[in-house]
Amino acid sequence: MAAIRPNYFYLILGDLAAYYIRRCFFMCSIMGLEKLQDFEKVMACFERTISRGPDMSRTLAVGDGILCFHRLAIMGLEESGMQPFTYEGDAVVCNGELYGFRAMKKKLSEKYTFISESDCEIILPMYQEYGLDMFKMLDAEFAMILYDGKKHSLVAARDPIGIRPLFYGYCADGSIIFASEAKNLVGLCKEIIPFPPAHYYADGEFVRYTDLTAGDAYSSDDLEETCTKIRELLVKGIEKRLDADAPLGFLLSGGLDSSLVCSVAAKILKKPIRTFAIGMAKDAIDLRYAKEVAEYLDSDHTEVIISREDVLEALDFVIYTLGTYDITTIRASMGMYLICKAIHEKTDIRVLMTGEISDEIFGYKYTDFAPTPEAFQAEAKKRLEELYMYDVLRADRCISANSLEARVPFGDLDFVRYVMSINPAMKQNTYGIGKYLLRHAFEGDWLPHSILYREKAAFSDAVGHSMVDDLKEYAETICTDEEFNARRKKFTFATPFTKESLMYREIFEKHYPGQAKMIKDFWMPNKAWEGCNVNDPSARVLSNYGASGK
Repeated sequence: MAAIRPNYFYLILGDLAAYYIRRCFFMCSIMGLEKLQDFEKVMACFERTISRGPDMSRTLAVGDGILCFHRLAIMGLEESGMQPFTYEGDAVVCNGELYGFRAMKKKLSEKYTFISESDCEIILPMYQEYGLDMFKMLDAEFAMILYDGKKHSLVAARDPIGIRPLFYGYCADGSIIFASEAKNLVGLCKEIIPFPPAHYYADGEFVRYTDLTAGDAYSSDDLEETCTKIRELLVKGIEKRLDADAPLGFLLSGGLDSSLVCSVAAKILKKPIRTFAIGMAKDAIDLRYAKEVAEYLDSDHTEVIISREDVLEALDFVIYTLGTYDITTIRASMGMYLICKAIHEKTDIRVLMTGEISDEIFGYKYTDFAPTPEAFQAEAKKRLEELYMYDVLRADRCISANSLEARVPFGDLDFVRYVMSINPAMKQNTYGIGKYLLRHAFEGDWLPHSILYREKAAFSDAVGHSMVDDLKEYAETICTDEEFNARRKKFTFATPFTKESLMYREIFEKHYPGQAKMIKDFWMPNKAWEGCNVNDPSARVLSNYGASGK
C-alpha cells in the first residue's frame, strides 16, 4: 500500500538551501505560487501571518513554484502531521478542519497507508480517488492549495461559506499566487482579490462546486418538526467541533447564540467548560448576562475588562489585522481582538468556539422590516454569500492573530442547508421576538428563560455603548468638517460618509494601498426597506431596538 508522507526535503533554489522551519513556544497559514522568482521576498511576505501558525513552518518546491505552510497544531500534534503532504508528485497545504475525516480515512486505508493523525492527510488520497469532485464531498472549513504533479499546475479551493480565508492575485509575469491573507500579497501583486467561497480553481478557471442556498422547494416540516431538526443539527454541529487535541475555550457574550454553543458543549462534554467574556470598564452590557449563563452552566468563567485607551491603542493594528475599512466589522473586532489577546497571553487555550453565522440565516434586528418572506430569504442569501467579508472575516482574523483557531458551529454545512430550506414565512418575526425558531428549539433546561428570550444586542454595543461612542468621538478630532469633505472625495469606491469611516479608510489605505475593492461595500441594513434607511450600521439606530442591549 502507498504511504502518504509529509515533506522532509530541502528546497533548492540555486545556491539557496531552504528547509525553512521554525519552532516557537507553542489555524495555519498557507501560500502557493505558480512561478517563484524572488524567494526571500516571498518568505518576508509569508512571515506576515506567522501568528496563524507559530508552531512550525515549511516550504516545498513544486514545479516552477512553491508551497508554504505555517502550522498551529490542533489535530495530530506530532511532527508527522506537518504539511505540505506529498504523494506521487502531488502536494498540498491546507488551513482547515475536516470534520468526520476518520470515516473517510478508514475507507481510504484500504489502499493508502497513513502515518499521522492529521485530518488533512486524507486530501491527496481523496484527490487521487475523486479528483475535483472531492471538494463537494468535504464536511469542512478549509482553504487549500494543491499541486497536481501530472498537470504541473496548482489547484485551490475554499469552503462553501468562506470560514477559512484565501486570497489570490497575479504577479507581473501573469502567474497566479494564493495566500491565506491579503497582507501576504501586498507588494507581490497589483490587485488582491478574495478567493470566492464554494469555488475551486483549476486549469485557469474558477468553478462553483456547491450552493448552500439552492433548492427546488422549501421544507414541508411544520413548526415543531422544524425546531426539532434545528436543535438536532446544531447539536451535531457543535459535537463534531469539540474534537481537538489542543485545549478548547468558548467566547460567551451572554447573547443567544454564544450561550447556546456553550450550553450544548457543556452537556456533551459533561464537565465544566472554560468561558470568556469582555466588556468596557464602565458600561458593559453583556458581562452580567454572560455571568448568569456561566453560573447556570457552572463554567470556569473569565471576564476581561477593557478601557477607552485599550481600544484606541489597538485600532491601527486591528485594521491591519482585519484588512477592512468596514465600520461594523471594525467596531465588533475591537472587543473580539482584545479578548483573544488576553486568552492567548494568559491561558493555554488554542481553539475557540464562537456564535457567528446565526444572524445571517435566522435574521438581524433590521430583517424585522423585511416587506415579504421572499425579501427576507433574498437578504439571508445575500448575507450568507457575503459573510466572508464581514463577520467571518472578523472572527478569523481576531482569533488567528493571537495564534488561536476559530470554530463556528452555526456554520455547519448540514445545519445551514436546512435552515436555508425553511420557508422564510416561518423565519420572519411574526412572533414578537426575532430568531423565534432557534429559541423555541432549545426550550427546556438548556438555558435560563431570561437568556433564551433575551433581545439581541450587537456585539460592539454589548461590549459597552461607550466603546462605539469613544471611537466616534476620537474620529471627530482627526479633521474639521471642511477637511472631511475634501479627504473623503479621494476615495471614489466605498466613499467614506462619516469621520469615523474616513478614519478607518485612511488607516486601511496605509496598510493596503489601492485594495479597497477586497470588500464589496459597507455592511449596512437594507436601505430599500422602510425603517432601514439609516447612516449607521448599529442596530441602536433602528426604531425596533427596544430592550436590546439593556
